[in-house]
Amino acid sequence: MTPEQITLVQESFSRVAPIADQAAALFYRRLFEIAPQTRPLFKSDMSEQGRKLMSTLGVVVRGLANLESILPAASMLAKRHVEYGVKAEHYAPVGEALLWTLEQGLGDAWNRKTKEAWTEAYTTLSGFMIGEAYGKTKAA
Repeated sequence: MTPEQITLVQESFSRVAPIADQAAALFYRRLFEIAPQTRPLFKSDMSEQGRKLMSTLGVVVRGLANLESILPAASMLAKRHVEYGVKAEHYAPVGEALLWTLEQGLGDAWNRKTKEAWTEAYTTLSGFMIGEAYGKTKAA
């Protein structure tokens, strides 16, 4: 990611963070709409799950400038998700739901450059996580 992309992701996330609960609810509603097969993977309280999602996103967004610092935690998270039943093909609809949620939350502040920056961030991290959890061939 370029420094400009990192800044765009961090600044846009700071605009969504104040509405974290609503953003998480939008995200999961959209995810279950486009990928209903993911719904059974979530057995806990969805409000708590939403808080975990937004907290994790916050950590990742803050760590983008030093990606190596967040990769060990991302690796552990990816491997833990396998235990929950997450499959490599679930990452694509998660990314789609994330981008849609950001677009809804940011309104007019969502533009081509911001979308490209978030796409790059998600693609980079999800590719790493898929590789860690399922092997490098799945990440390609």
